[in-house]
Amino acid sequence: MVFDQNGVTCSIKPQQITYIVPGVYNFDHTELTDFLQRAQDNLDPQLLEFAWIELLEKNKPVTPEELAEMIYGRADPLESYCAHFLLSQDDIYFSVLESKGSRSIYSPRTTEQVEELLRRQRVKEAEEKEFQEFIQLLKSAKKAPSHAKPPKSSWLADDKVQDRIGSLEAYAIDAWASTDQQKLAGTILKSMGLQKTSVSALNLLIDIGYFPVHVNLDLLKLNLPTHRSEAITEAAEVLLSESSDIDAVRRIDLTHLKVYAIDVDEADELDDALSATRLQDGRIKIWIHVADPARYVTPGSKVDREARRRGTSVFLPTATYPMFPEKLAMEGMSLRQGENCNAVSVSVVLRTDGCIADYSVENSIIRPTYMLTYESASELLHLNLEEEAELKLLSEAAFIRSQWRREQGAVDTTTLETRIKVVNPEDPEPLINLYVENQADLAMRLVFEMMILCGEVVATFGSQHNIPLPYRGQPQSNIDVSAFAHLPEGPVRSSSIVKVMRAAEMNFRCPVRHGVLGIPGYVQFTSPIRRYMDLTAHYQIKAFLRGGDNFPFSAGELEGIAASVNMQSKVVRKLSNTGLRYWVIEFLRRQEKGKKYTALILRFVKDRIASLLLVEVGFQATAWVSEGKQVGDEIEVRVEEAHPRDDLILFKEVI
Repeated sequence: MVFDQNGVTCSIKPQQITYIVPGVYNFDHTELTDFLQRAQDNLDPQLLEFAWIELLEKNKPVTPEELAEMIYGRADPLESYCAHFLLSQDDIYFSVLESKGSRSIYSPRTTEQVEELLRRQRVKEAEEKEFQEFIQLLKSAKKAPSHAKPPKSSWLADDKVQDRIGSLEAYAIDAWASTDQQKLAGTILKSMGLQKTSVSALNLLIDIGYFPVHVNLDLLKLNLPTHRSEAITEAAEVLLSESSDIDAVRRIDLTHLKVYAIDVDEADELDDALSATRLQDGRIKIWIHVADPARYVTPGSKVDREARRRGTSVFLPTATYPMFPEKLAMEGMSLRQGENCNAVSVSVVLRTDGCIADYSVENSIIRPTYMLTYESASELLHLNLEEEAELKLLSEAAFIRSQWRREQGAVDTTTLETRIKVVNPEDPEPLINLYVENQADLAMRLVFEMMILCGEVVATFGSQHNIPLPYRGQPQSNIDVSAFAHLPEGPVRSSSIVKVMRAAEMNFRCPVRHGVLGIPGYVQFTSPIRRYMDLTAHYQIKAFLRGGDNFPFSAGELEGIAASVNMQSKVVRKLSNTGLRYWVIEFLRRQEKGKKYTALILRFVKDRIASLLLVEVGFQATAWVSEGKQVGDEIEVRVEEAHPRDDLILFKEVI
């Protein structure tokens, strides 16, 4: 039974005792504090070194009491305890030769051993000093104002600093490469007085300026390629400067046509455009011109393999990561206003009811006349200008095509979607440009119908000539559209229909009916610069147009490519969706507190918890709604809480 310096009594097992101070009788626990202080004043590590030299020469082991006699001149309780403390804490000069209960005998190490241990100690002390300097650097950067924080490049200039920052980055995204890296990050966080959590690591990296406030963690976690190797960039440069057009003699000249390229405002890769004319018999002839990247790249080439690995271009509110190297995609492959451009043109003659009367697929040269945004194209359509009769013809064709598809069982899934572009995303408060895309808009419907028409023609062309292609289909399941007739047409009805639709299917040998689109077959063909599977369709079609059936890919090979590309595309879609959601929540967080938003009730999730569509934002969320409200009703809501980093947004109905 022992007393501590506070007079607390407890029992100690014999094996827990490492040393019993000799010569102590009737000790008063209140003297402990003074005893320890006097011992601390007597501890001089140099004395241990002097004793080691002497004992090494004699090759003699020593007990704490004997060491006390040597260095202090006596073995009283205080001196014996000091000698024990020096020996028990020593890692350099002595090692335990024998231990019997609470009695230990120590042996001096050899000169070689001591020199090696001293060397290791110096290295360790240097590393500890260097580590503490790093911690101080973190603290200084954390305290500095945002404009004075070290640039990211400064954290990467030194290998050791880079490794430590890398461990924090891995910790922030729960992706450490080893337990050593995990431990290093944990040690750094502990030294900074922070909890060992991924959130702490993330906030620290933001606080020191290494990460921007709005860093996209999902982009880091998914490890998507955002940079290109020099080899790929150089290969793309060679293609731009040296590539010859093997299809030159087969291209038809369509530069006399008025050509409209309609896309979103921020589009960099323009890969489709439209033309139309009225035939003498009154029918409409349409051309869907698609960019021709296969003019530059061939299957299996270095640039092609890189595009296949990426699978698709990545479009985020903060950045775009093209499937092809930027210069090749935007200067070589993209359609450019007022310039002669290589294309694959799909021409279609429509019957008056909207079905296909005749079609062709040919290599071409076009000269795009207008590059229009959806907004400007819709404005031109509303103005109904005589000089833009071709645009009006395209709109008329889109309308009769839509009617025809509905008669074939097509399902309308138009809704509102959010589009966001973030300016200066590295800033703590970047500018967020948000607008809502109404898929029922005239220009959007026009482009949508023409893309579907192109996909149907390519599927028909492939079937006619036995071309293996990535044919897409989608069974309608048991959708009875009339069952949704009571719901308002538009987003509310579309949302309910989409919930019961079956997943899409693919076939690589022959077309599969696409019941949702109401067409007998469909091949995505109009985005070969942005989607690799569209590019494979181009490879196959162009091989046929060159006069043979020696296709680059068999049906089985296409299936294998699709498996990996579709997997990558799913990852990209997830990234795009989470990125968009983050910035919508951040946009809503910044709005005036109490601001009201109009919301459509899409459906009820549980009891009075409803899925809503915010009309002004194009964003879906959930909220509790009052009794009496029904699907399709409009209500007003306000934001209660918005935390983008936590993916949290709470709405409350304004009653």
